[in-house]
Amino acid sequence: MKRLRELVYFLAVTGSLCPQKPAEGDGATLLRSIEALRSERIKRREFKRSPKPEGLSGAYADDLPAIPPSWVRTRLVDIGEISPKNDQSDQATGTFAPMSAISEMHRVAIDGEERPWVEMKKGYTHIADGDVVVAKITPCFENGKAAVVSDLANGFGAGTTELHVFRPLVGIEPSFVYLFVRSPYFRTAGIEHMTGTAGQKRLPSNYFATRPFPLPPSKEQQRIVAKVDELMALCDKLEAQQQANRRLFPLLSDATNSRLTEIADETALDAVFRKAGEVDPFAVRRSILRLAAFGKLTRQDPRAESAPELLTRIATARDRLLGEDYPNATEAKTQRKKQRQQRLPAELPALPVGWTWATLMQATALVVDCHNKTAPYTTSGIRLIRTTNIRNGEMNFLEPKFVAEATYERWSARCPPESGDLLITREAPMGEVCIIPDGVKICMGQRMMLIRTVPETMNPKFLLYSLMEPGLLDRVQDKPIGATVKHLRVGGVETLLLPVAPLEEQNRIVALVEQLFVVVDRLAAKREKRASVAESFAQAAVDAITGTASQESKPMQAPKTELVTRLEMNREQNRTPGADEPLAALLAEQDGALSAKALWQRSGLAIDAFYQQLKTEMAAGWIIEPEPARMRDVEAD
Repeated sequence: MKRLRELVYFLAVTGSLCPQKPAEGDGATLLRSIEALRSERIKRREFKRSPKPEGLSGAYADDLPAIPPSWVRTRLVDIGEISPKNDQSDQATGTFAPMSAISEMHRVAIDGEERPWVEMKKGYTHIADGDVVVAKITPCFENGKAAVVSDLANGFGAGTTELHVFRPLVGIEPSFVYLFVRSPYFRTAGIEHMTGTAGQKRLPSNYFATRPFPLPPSKEQQRIVAKVDELMALCDKLEAQQQANRRLFPLLSDATNSRLTEIADETALDAVFRKAGEVDPFAVRRSILRLAAFGKLTRQDPRAESAPELLTRIATARDRLLGEDYPNATEAKTQRKKQRQQRLPAELPALPVGWTWATLMQATALVVDCHNKTAPYTTSGIRLIRTTNIRNGEMNFLEPKFVAEATYERWSARCPPESGDLLITREAPMGEVCIIPDGVKICMGQRMMLIRTVPETMNPKFLLYSLMEPGLLDRVQDKPIGATVKHLRVGGVETLLLPVAPLEEQNRIVALVEQLFVVVDRLAAKREKRASVAESFAQAAVDAITGTASQESKPMQAPKTELVTRLEMNREQNRTPGADEPLAALLAEQDGALSAKALWQRSGLAIDAFYQQLKTEMAAGWIIEPEPARMRDVEAD
């Protein structure tokens, strides 16, 4: 849609959108009348001159596209005022327009606020109804922030200093100038000519004033503007349809994911990706984990050792491991005492034949909390794993921190972490889990617990996948606590309820899940490649038609802004949010509402995963569709 809009703008300002009509005259005749009017106003001192750009000739006349014979090329500086001034009484009231009041969308009115003129006339950019404004600072210029000024209080006002302003003379349609500054012909070359340091680049005034402007007759300008508005309305309609399809996606995805309960293979997954359209690989993996955890991916073998028998064997082996020769007698005593206190709820969902329910402690050898406190970081030493280093079933080493060997020895006295152990977070967010990789020596950070299995009883990866099952936190018996940021109690982790399968079936489930995940990754890569090819094709088509080469976006530091959109939970839902609705659950903990930024920070999700989850929960009716996002300027550091 972005490329389509760019193409419409380009066709508009190159005469390819509407046919020319000889009866409407030509651009050269219009330009002569404007020059005469301009000269007359200069004589009467009613026109602001711009001597420096007026003296430039051909400075920015590169890559000029063809225009109809009845058009003529001129410059904004020759057909209107650049950065005009308002002459108003101090007591008058006008409109103030910060950068956040100017939209990137097509022809959206400036959303400013009324202020006395005395507060705006100095230190800001003057504007009035009929002006055309365009942001000059990065990334606002690249993003297309521009507007035709209208409906200001008393017809005048002022705005941020990061605006270029053009006030046209009679015969120039402001909305046609707006199409010009939004077109790739103006913007692509403009990006190349921006000056300044990264994060503070600006479009030069000389470029704005003297980039060759294609001038058609006045009536043709009006017809072009009307045609563009019509086409942009169709683009809006198409985008609305796309958004409606995205809202339907979770329902369609769930329906197609059900194919996995019938046949768990590449054919079923391929059907999910083909039939669900914009399928989310993350959601497919969650479905696979849910099916795996409840025995829907494999057939049960009645001849295998049953899960209750397996738990008995685990208990015997645990007592032996925690015998008198265990290195930490106090810890062994604590674990045995907690095991005796474990109880299962009376009612739990039915499991396949040979399976059973168990608490995390009943299914493992050790579940040990980290009692570590904050200690000074070191530049090297033992790698410290914090809750942020555990995401999506894996351990990452982003923003590495280290502690001294002495700190590690003191903190790991209860139970030194070993390769193959599992770690689970109690906060930020709760329930993230991973397996410690082979050959990695780590120190546990705060708000996490270590889980150690009894050898030859529980497949660690089956336990990992069971703990990643989306409904796990719905079965927390010792509910989370915390006034601002919720976290699980130690007992809440120890008594997590897990479906336990016979060991042989665990091994088969792990092998199948890993196989399916490989297929999901491959299908997701294909989908991304198709999307990339489509994007490249769209851009190439626009480049070929417009004759402008797209520029690779370079990393840049955006001006300081803050997202102020407020997200609210739908209070009409008749049940408590579960593991499938983590964002709604966070909102419920905060009286049902948070800013988008605060919700993202509390979720602990990567930004892309956060937005995908947000769309999913809005489509399911858990979160109310927010008002359009607004950005407000904040003070720079």
